[in-house]
Amino acid sequence: MKKLLSKKLFTIILLSCSVSVGCASNQANDSGSRSTPEARQAIKNASDAIATANENNWIWSETEDLLKQAQAAADKGDNATAIKLADKAKFQAEAADIQYNHEKDHPRGL
Repeated sequence: MKKLLSKKLFTIILLSCSVSVGCASNQANDSGSRSTPEARQAIKNASDAIATANENNWIWSETEDLLKQAQAAADKGDNATAIKLADKAKFQAEAADIQYNHEKDHPRGL
């Protein structure tokens, strides 16, 4: 009888610990951004492209705003919008870099 009681007690304690750990890990995920890995990667790619364009001091006027909007959408959990805006920001940054290189290689002197 004593062994059966201690096995039950041990099982209850083990299950309680498992549930506690599981709940704690879910709370950690809910407290931060609700973005998906795809949205975070799209934002990172856009941020890298913007950094390259900024190195040349050649960035389009709304590109950085698009990245901020993408981050805000990702934080709210609107991952489709975040990816769409981040991809647009990345495109603009890459296009600005292409434009910079074209202008550098083909000066339009008067």
